[in-house]
Amino acid sequence: MRIKKHIYSEYSDEELMLEVVKGNSLAFSEIYDRYSKVMLNYFYKMLWQDKLKSEDFMQELFTKIIHKPHLFNPNLKFKTWIYTIANNMCKNEYRKQEVRKGSNNDLHDNMLGNADNLSQIKTLDNDLFNNRLKEELEKLSLAHKQVFILRFKQGFSLKDIAEILAISEGTVKSRVFYTLKKLSSNLKEFNPIAVSFLIFIHLF
Repeated sequence: MRIKKHIYSEYSDEELMLEVVKGNSLAFSEIYDRYSKVMLNYFYKMLWQDKLKSEDFMQELFTKIIHKPHLFNPNLKFKTWIYTIANNMCKNEYRKQEVRKGSNNDLHDNMLGNADNLSQIKTLDNDLFNNRLKEELEKLSLAHKQVFILRFKQGFSLKDIAEILAISEGTVKSRVFYTLKKLSSNLKEFNPIAVSFLIFIHLF
């Protein structure tokens, strides 16, 4: 058993998925080991830092994969494919939350967290800056939050992001530019830190 596990650890993601299609549980376990933590982190950042919801979505994602592995296109990169599925799950959840907003404002309150307290403090402290940045990220539209997280937190290229979101590279570039400009503007009380905030976004 250990030998087989070691062998599968040498497989590419795409090769593993071909084995998963055949019903190979060891290959699926290897895929899960490689991507469960990063996908949990992605859902956590996309879904209002709700730990329980993120865990549910992560499990649902892998349930989809094991039940319908044949949907994987071997001509695509597995990483791009799995993020496409995760992105669609997040889009559906945002739609559901939009419907509920009319009767429930708790979601909005949770997203803002301690915004009132943070706005009263103007010290140039790294922890405060990171908290304010997280707060501003939660205020972004889904479209702009998606490109920011995929680009700066998950490390995808503009081309991969375009494929995941089914939009043009030009649109991706435009959204990245808009998002960075908006964040810089909203965090201007932190100047000159705001000028170099791209350094800080890799720290949280």
